[in-house]
Amino acid sequence: MILIDTHAHLDDERFADDLPAVLERAQAAGVAGAVAIGTAAASSAACLDLARRFPMLRGSAGIHPNHAAEAGPNDWDAVVRLADDPLVIALGETGLDRHWNFTPFPLQEEYFARHLELSRRTGLPVVIHSRECDGDMLRMLKADFERHGPIRGVMHSFTGSAELANACLAMGLYISFAGMITYKNAGTLRVVSEKVPADRLLVETDSPYLAPAPMRGKRNEPAFVVHTAACVAQLRGISPEQLGEQTTRNTSKLFANWELKPA
Repeated sequence: MILIDTHAHLDDERFADDLPAVLERAQAAGVAGAVAIGTAAASSAACLDLARRFPMLRGSAGIHPNHAAEAGPNDWDAVVRLADDPLVIALGETGLDRHWNFTPFPLQEEYFARHLELSRRTGLPVVIHSRECDGDMLRMLKADFERHGPIRGVMHSFTGSAELANACLAMGLYISFAGMITYKNAGTLRVVSEKVPADRLLVETDSPYLAPAPMRGKRNEPAFVVHTAACVAQLRGISPEQLGEQTTRNTSKLFANWELKPA
């Protein structure tokens, strides 16, 4: 089986002491690659460094909506420069968040728009965070779509409604599911996962957060994506191997033709 963890915060301090072992466990579980996701200029630079050190990794560059208020005057320029590196295959994590109040909402919107524009300019996909703001998210995405056409990107760690999923799919986006889909209270989300077209489906961990059952309560890590994949495969009536093959093809297509081979 081959799987890709399309969203992992591997620069997090919780991986500082044992990241090589974490990646070895991932490979032993059949995880051939992972995208190390940046959340600020410094984080993005750290993710690129990880991609340079570990061949199974690629990086993203971006400023998370909850960190936008902390960004320095040169941080966005640093993200733009990082986007030129061939090991950086995505922009973000970007998006909108009304759960936390760390960043004024107009500033979140400004930074999200910057990422969308940079995606158009570079061809890199956007990794989109949306929390408790579906209406605002759709408003901005639809405005961009109506001006420029299909949006290249992924709704990461998707927890929204079927209506939101369908609207995002209509604009060209991929949908990625994380460990929450394995939780007992995620029945509605599991129904959504059954309906996403096979060629727009991705899986992720969002490590080190929200480990899937049966690992819930532990630090999440890329190896645990196998549990999410197994759950999604069962819901869709296919084998985990088929799910892995399909999502790996999708990963390669979305993320700049990243060619992936079994671990």
